[in-house]
Amino acid sequence: MRTINVQEVRQSVSELLRHSAHSLPDDYLDAMRTARRDEQSPTGQEVIELLLENAAYAEAETIPTCQDTGMAILFVEVGQDVHFSGGEIDTALQDATRDAYADLRKSVVSDPLLRANSGDNTPALIHWQIVAGDGLRISTMQKGFGAELMSRVQMFAPAIGEEGVRRFVLETVEKAGPNACPPLIVGVGIGGSLDTVGVAAKKALLRPIGSVNPAPHVAKLESELLEAINRLGIGPQGLGGVVTALAVHVETVATHIAALPLAVNLNCSAPRRASLEL
Repeated sequence: MRTINVQEVRQSVSELLRHSAHSLPDDYLDAMRTARRDEQSPTGQEVIELLLENAAYAEAETIPTCQDTGMAILFVEVGQDVHFSGGEIDTALQDATRDAYADLRKSVVSDPLLRANSGDNTPALIHWQIVAGDGLRISTMQKGFGAELMSRVQMFAPAIGEEGVRRFVLETVEKAGPNACPPLIVGVGIGGSLDTVGVAAKKALLRPIGSVNPAPHVAKLESELLEAINRLGIGPQGLGGVVTALAVHVETVATHIAALPLAVNLNCSAPRRASLEL
């Protein structure tokens, strides 16, 4: 049994969220530099250059890379041999979010119908998973809702097959056009049920750009989807070009014989994600 004080968790997560608001992941920046080289449109090249300049300026000045600092989404993997002390872990994570957003835009409304702002960007959305061992891993995502609004989920019959999956993903990206702020990272969830397929698609966005699904048939689908998306011609910020997406990440989950749940979660050109282990 290992004991972790929740105040240590609070401080670490708060620092992680503050840092990722203004410092984008290295794998994303590397992918954007490659995209700048590969983009054939002069306008598209200029847009990518401006996005890279924006990222560098935000990091140098410690200001947000985007005015929509998003909703905090946490994926928490807790070892079954961990004991938390000093308070409740859920409260500590909400406090960490509150701390981090003290100087960032507050975008969360407490009730989706009454629309009153919570005033501190809480509650964070937290996805829990119990794993073996005595470790604690927390992955954070600050999800802006321009791209989130362009995401889709649908429960299909399995008869749509892989071709139907491709069609749905391409339709989603095409309908999003410039509104999701490309170049995109496209997360795809396949399987599970209505309540889990969207989580799978969002979790796919945590993967580093350049990683591939370990299942060969899924890795092949990722590659084919990326190629097809970049043939759409939407381009950086929707101004035309061959770089509409930087990556497509697909995650699959076991499902019922009668269904093929499918979700597409889009991430904009500011993927504010990070992780820590305690």
